Amino acid sequence: MHEPRDPGPSSGQQAGVGPGSFADGEVGYRGVTACSAVGISYRQLDYWARTALVVPSVRDASGSGTSRLYSFRDLVVLKVVKRLLDAGVSLQNIRRAIEALRSRGVDDLAGITLISDGTTVYECRSPEEVVDLLQGGQGVFGIAIGGAFKEIQGSLSHLPAEPAGGPERDVVAAEPEVDSVGDELAARRARRRAG
Repeated sequence: MHEPRDPGPSSGQQAGVGPGSFADGEVGYRGVTACSAVGISYRQLDYWARTALVVPSVRDASGSGTSRLYSFRDLVVLKVVKRLLDAGVSLQNIRRAIEALRSRGVDDLAGITLISDGTTVYECRSPEEVVDLLQGGQGVFGIAIGGAFKEIQGSLSHLPAEPAGGPERDVVAAEPEVDSVGDELAARRARRRAG
């Protein structure tokens, strides 16, 4: 990921955009919940975890009966990946952009806007940097990560979470992790019959 030539002060921070009650690391979200909040399929989520594009930071799957738990920050990064893919950015360039974002804390992410020309992804930390890139003809679309925070918060308001330090095998029957599309369909049918 590239930064504009004159980073300047980080005046792009948005007050009140952080996760609030979704303090990173305090709760985790299962794969099915992550998919629903971000708007991706379980197959995409599983592939991205297996290829280390976005690995769950609360708990990775460690065998049969365990499930991945994603942090709020992970969900924001997943949303960014989805938006970049939807905009036509290659997976290779998305990997580079996500690598640069991995070291950022939740509050730091809120002040970043990603601008891309479809090939290169630029990180902007202030409105001036965004304008500079657009005037230079480098930007085609932008992703305000603070906006992704708000969307994820809204989605999570009606979705289940669990304590990050909770037992690995609790409520597995209520929300099973699935390994394939066929298993996912079977799990959905079982939930429909039970509920």
